[in-house]
Amino acid sequence: MNFPSLNEQMDIIKLSAVDLLPIEDLVKKIEKSIKTKKPLNIKLGADPSRPDLHIGHAVVLQKMRQFQDLGHNAILIIGDFTAMIGDPTGKSKTRPQLTLEDTRINGKSYIDQAGLILSQERLEVRYNSEWLNKMTFADVVTLTAKYTVAQLLERDDFSKRFKSGTPISVHELLYPLAQAMDSAEIEADVELGGTDQKFNLLVGREIQRAYGKEAQCILTMPILEGTDGVEKMSKSLDNYIGLTDSPRDIFGKVMSIPDNLISRYFRYGAYALESEIKAMEENLKDQSYNPRNAKVETAIRIVDKYHPKGSGQVALEEFERIFKNKDLPDVIEEMELDTSELGATPKLSAVMVITKMVESNKDAKRMIEQGGVYLDNEKVSDINQNIDLSEFRLIKVGKRKFLKVKSK
Repeated sequence: MNFPSLNEQMDIIKLSAVDLLPIEDLVKKIEKSIKTKKPLNIKLGADPSRPDLHIGHAVVLQKMRQFQDLGHNAILIIGDFTAMIGDPTGKSKTRPQLTLEDTRINGKSYIDQAGLILSQERLEVRYNSEWLNKMTFADVVTLTAKYTVAQLLERDDFSKRFKSGTPISVHELLYPLAQAMDSAEIEADVELGGTDQKFNLLVGREIQRAYGKEAQCILTMPILEGTDGVEKMSKSLDNYIGLTDSPRDIFGKVMSIPDNLISRYFRYGAYALESEIKAMEENLKDQSYNPRNAKVETAIRIVDKYHPKGSGQVALEEFERIFKNKDLPDVIEEMELDTSELGATPKLSAVMVITKMVESNKDAKRMIEQGGVYLDNEKVSDINQNIDLSEFRLIKVGKRKFLKVKSK
């Protein structure tokens, strides 16, 4: 394997990275890799408690793809065992635990979606239950002896919870150590993660050393804000752009972001070149420039990233028809429901939940109260409104969700 030069590799690796520690160790690893023609092991831990990936997750996945393109081995660790613990990172309370079966199902979905970014060449997928399930209690005691409670409490979220008197379960303290064992097991050279994972990644270095392994370097990537421009992108906050969202939904969601996020989405969502980003940022400083043009360019690129090339332009044309001319999409999904348990004229809110146009009855009522729900192009204001499903009825929720529904 002929690798690119050290400088070429470092230029690509450093792009958009926040932390690269210790950089001198990474230089040595790459120099050795080039000399011995042996690829580095690049690790990324995947939490399968959330099976649906969004473009926030893709920021780190894209960095892993860059390592693959440089000739290195990508090792995706599906944390089926650690997901049963529940990663407490950034959480103010203990997270619910999952069963191993749940994590395996979610892990399969994660692999499928990550495949939209990662190359199948030089990709290895491992489940950490392979080694963590085999550890005896004596093995766990040996592991815990290699790290102190004081070190664990240096982690920001643990520290805040400890000071506020919020309970911290012992199993949560084991999570960083279990994640570190993954690094020791696969002999990771570099571990990737978001900036919120920095503590866990550094623990991996210490545990590798404790088990006689060469310490990994760590690389963290920025956390991408959600479409609301405030919170971290999250499905639970409904401020996300899913990798498997339709072209229409991806385009519409990008167009809804605040103007101050445009260049960040262009950089981290569309993976634009540095020269393109600088040009866009200069345009955005110009008072005569319409930020909408930058959003359109960003939206088209993100759509084309996850759908066939040209899908972004089609999504733009549909967006223009729907939002400028108030037209309907060319294609609207039709669904026939079994209404035997709902009755002949069920509540509209119940239908919205069953068809997954909203996540819950609470969300349905909120959307109706905010004037975001239309039935056959008429705004709905009554949260208790019923709907006759003897024939197809058109439901619109928000700006982008359309569905024709009737009973079987």
